[in-house]
Amino acid sequence: MEPSNNPKPIVAPDSWRRIDTLTAILLFTVTALVVIWQNLRLGVMWDLSYILENAHRISLGDVPYKDFPFPYAPITFLIQAAIIKLTGHAFFHHVIYAALAGGAGTVIAWRILLHLLRGTVTRHRLIAFLLSAPLTVLGIYCVYPHPFYDPDCTLVILCGILLLRRWEVRGASAFGGFCCGMALLVPLFVKQNTGLSFLVSVALGLAVLTAMNLCRGKSIAGLLWISVGIAAALSAALLLIHYFAGLGNYWHWTIQYASERRTPDIEDMLDPFLNYALVAWVGAAIAGIGLTFAITRRISARSPTGGSPKLSVFDRIAAIVSVVFICAPFIFSVVYLFLDDDPSSRAERLLALWPFVLIVSLAIGFLRIRHRRGLSLMLPFILAGTILGAFLSQQLWGSTYAIWPLLMILIAMLIADLATFAQGISWLAPALASVIAISLLMAGGFYVWSRERLAYANVWDGAITRSTLPALKGLSMRGPWIPEFEELVRYSETEIPKDDGLLMVPGEDLFYYTTGRHPRFPVLMFDHTVNPFSPEQVLALSRSENIQWLVVKRNLQMQGTPYVDEAALLRLLLTDFQPVKHLANYDVYKRK
Repeated sequence: MEPSNNPKPIVAPDSWRRIDTLTAILLFTVTALVVIWQNLRLGVMWDLSYILENAHRISLGDVPYKDFPFPYAPITFLIQAAIIKLTGHAFFHHVIYAALAGGAGTVIAWRILLHLLRGTVTRHRLIAFLLSAPLTVLGIYCVYPHPFYDPDCTLVILCGILLLRRWEVRGASAFGGFCCGMALLVPLFVKQNTGLSFLVSVALGLAVLTAMNLCRGKSIAGLLWISVGIAAALSAALLLIHYFAGLGNYWHWTIQYASERRTPDIEDMLDPFLNYALVAWVGAAIAGIGLTFAITRRISARSPTGGSPKLSVFDRIAAIVSVVFICAPFIFSVVYLFLDDDPSSRAERLLALWPFVLIVSLAIGFLRIRHRRGLSLMLPFILAGTILGAFLSQQLWGSTYAIWPLLMILIAMLIADLATFAQGISWLAPALASVIAISLLMAGGFYVWSRERLAYANVWDGAITRSTLPALKGLSMRGPWIPEFEELVRYSETEIPKDDGLLMVPGEDLFYYTTGRHPRFPVLMFDHTVNPFSPEQVLALSRSENIQWLVVKRNLQMQGTPYVDEAALLRLLLTDFQPVKHLANYDVYKRK
């Protein structure tokens, strides 16, 4: 990005260093504790199993894309496989990872806010802390607390943004730009849609800044070094993929197959932006911003020499009204908690903040183009592009649970812009940050506590049970799922030879991770997004792979029907298998 006017970093006094250290420790600790608390009270078997079962498979030497179908980017699975390889099979190790990553995400987001707000608003440390506070309950691993690729992707995106900002402030060195470029590529190999949209948005931003610098006669060397870093990292990644898995395999599963099975309709993408409430909130924000501008003009007219006149009572009341107007959707997300007791409706009011912030951020971003430089110029557009790319997986409702830090960065830039033309109202920025932070802490805290985002699984019914198996130490969830699964594990240890091939239908449990067995069947879980085989092909594979045992789970923690062809598949398989045991929630069959 464009070098800063002051290339040397600003060294804070010792007192500020201590305050910053304590702030980082506080944000990290609270976020990590929320993640641990979430793991102690709930578990989601379907998604957790997909990560850890495949990670276990990789730790045994199986290569994704080549040895088995795998429609996801590899880095999260490789990290979990490394944890398994280095520390053994113990679920609480993965809980520790999620807690550490969650805490780190909040701290990095706070550091980005400090960088962006310094020099643009008074009390920038206070405002950065206020806007980071909601991330202690809405952090990358707070809503869904198990290891997953969405939170990991957000974490590396935050690292890339922070590196860019530090590189810009410290003088835009060649080596720093090269390292930034390499870091900016990493999200692409954590989650395809979010990482690709981030990379494309960054590339477009670099192109725009390069063109602007050329027009102004400024150096573009630093920007070119970022591009060189991206190209070098991409080349290295492609060589590794080609060596281990094959580029054709990777392209087929992560791009062609994944986009075919997961890309939403354009109507679903536009739906959150097409409602009357959003029009009302945007109108209120425009009114609040206009009122703030009018107050500033009144203050300037009373002090043409540039002094700081005292605000009149009318000005104070008008400024308070402008804060209420601008923050109206945030305030309403809290008020609605007392108007409706339906958790789903309450969550909808909270998630409705996303299209509101995106629209206002893009509008202000275009209006402020002439007043911004470097990263600050392009960041709103980079973040908006990344967020919209993330929506490609599960749209607004399902995709936002791990990207709240990106929203807080957008909000911080909005507050900074409002503060620039409201110099006579020094408390405006802290007031906006306070109202937004309190609103998100309350509405976001209830969102996490209610587990509404996890409504696709049964995480409410029954008493909390905790696993007694060594490999699942630390796993907790409501209902009979853990005792029923442990019964299957005990049966398999005594009755099913460890080297025999098994087929798990539909595959919701951590069976291979828990027992240490090596999967013999290419697919571990059956649903539309990860299983490419028809029932006839599954039958043929079960024969060619010499699968000796079939285990069918009757009642799933997952709500709905993840595998619509299950009945047809079982009709075919039962021509080859006969029942040998009926457990509490599992039917066990052996090849005839």
